[in-house]
Amino acid sequence: MKEKMKSALERFSKAIVQPLMYLSVAGTVLILGILLTNGSITAKIPFLQAAPFQLVGKLIYNCLMFLINNLSVIFCVGIAGALAKKNKGHASLIALMSYFLFLNANNITLSFIGRLAEMGPLGLYGTGQSTVLGIQVLDMGVFSGITLGCLTGYVFNKYGEKQFKGYFSMFSGVRFPFFLLILLSLFLGFGASYVWPVVQRGISALTDLIKSSGNVGLYIYGLLNKLLVPTGLHHLVYAPFQFTDVGGTLVLGDQIISGAYPIRVAEMNMPGVPFSPSTYYNSYTFNNLFPYIGIGLAFITTARKENRENTKAVMFPLMLAAILSAITEPMDFLFVFAAPLLFVVHSLISGGLLVLLKVLSIPASTSGGIVNIMISNLALGVEKTNWPLLLLLGAVTAVGYYFLFVFLIKKLNLKTPGRELIAEDAGSGETAASQSKDEPIRKLIEGLGGKANIESLDNCFTRLRVVVKDGSLIRDDLINTMKNSGIKKNGTDIQIVFGMQVPAVKSQVEDMLERM
Repeated sequence: MKEKMKSALERFSKAIVQPLMYLSVAGTVLILGILLTNGSITAKIPFLQAAPFQLVGKLIYNCLMFLINNLSVIFCVGIAGALAKKNKGHASLIALMSYFLFLNANNITLSFIGRLAEMGPLGLYGTGQSTVLGIQVLDMGVFSGITLGCLTGYVFNKYGEKQFKGYFSMFSGVRFPFFLLILLSLFLGFGASYVWPVVQRGISALTDLIKSSGNVGLYIYGLLNKLLVPTGLHHLVYAPFQFTDVGGTLVLGDQIISGAYPIRVAEMNMPGVPFSPSTYYNSYTFNNLFPYIGIGLAFITTARKENRENTKAVMFPLMLAAILSAITEPMDFLFVFAAPLLFVVHSLISGGLLVLLKVLSIPASTSGGIVNIMISNLALGVEKTNWPLLLLLGAVTAVGYYFLFVFLIKKLNLKTPGRELIAEDAGSGETAASQSKDEPIRKLIEGLGGKANIESLDNCFTRLRVVVKDGSLIRDDLINTMKNSGIKKNGTDIQIVFGMQVPAVKSQVEDMLERM
């Protein structure tokens, strides 16, 4: 049982990496969009306000943020394709169709039972619902996409070669998993309409506890705002505090302002008046910037020497995106599943940092990235914000995260980016100059026991992952005809480290297998 569980978790870990591989590229391009559309930056560099620059900036920023805001469907398709042992394209297509069915089933059920939320001044914000691909559904974050992706992969592998005779032959092969997933998707969309609101109400019930518990409540608020990010339920934690009287009230003449965010905006225009204690409900965004400097550097430092340059290429753009815009989801999902303990530790510290900001009387702005933080706090002044102490705490936080994460990663041998395991007996291998272009790939396939021995082929950031039928047929000498950084064998699970060129190697192997 333990081995089955471990194997399932390893398969899931490998599958979740597939969609994440593209986020570092998206993060790199997104930085340009952030720079071109940031009001604080364009105010200092007026020529960037010209229409052509603004158009390019909005195209880049809004289009790439669409991807980040729709990670659920990307995970669904990517995980299904990664888990499928054969016909990965069919598996991905079935996952996409299943996700569409799930969304519509959820929307139709909510509408039928009269639970579709009404749009308010802030849209669907804080209602527990959201719009996904133009369809109003329950806000389940990436949970729904990951669930459907895993389910599609499992059903596709189990029933993808099922054959029927006679009239039912139309359900044979890859069409049978699709038929089953139609039923499952409709059922899940229907069921979520009743089950997920119970989960949401449980989270919402915590708001009263948080409000009445002083610094303990503030700690829980900060913890949950980070811990619940993968599920999307964090919206239900901060929204009431940000925009309702749960987050406090401010009386200005005949006007009553409710919510931590509107109160802060009003108090920004009140020179000499300190911010209300409710402003610390806005400060959770501190945890979306400074910790990620330490986290990213820890991942780079702990990466294996041969993978360090590749890890830098992945991490630096994501770190820069967090620093400039506080967009952390691409980095969060790099380790929330691969090393969940680190994410739990991160969440626990996040609650403590929020309390520390209050204890040290640092009501400075912490949102929007480092440029916005500096400009907004400079404008308000040291007396009102205590911003120098904010930067000092930020620097200490980054350093603290670095050393803590380095210690935990090494001590517990956590599988963070760049920490591929390498067999001690693996050779570096050289490709003979006289060999033809296809010969190294052919030798690699022979080293894996030949085409008939290869059951499935996949890759993560740096490793070619192969499941074979008979592990005894593996020949390291043939595999090492292609330059690699190591081979790891675990029964029928073979991993070969090729570095960042692994997608090209995988593609070449697939082409060769089709021709053999």
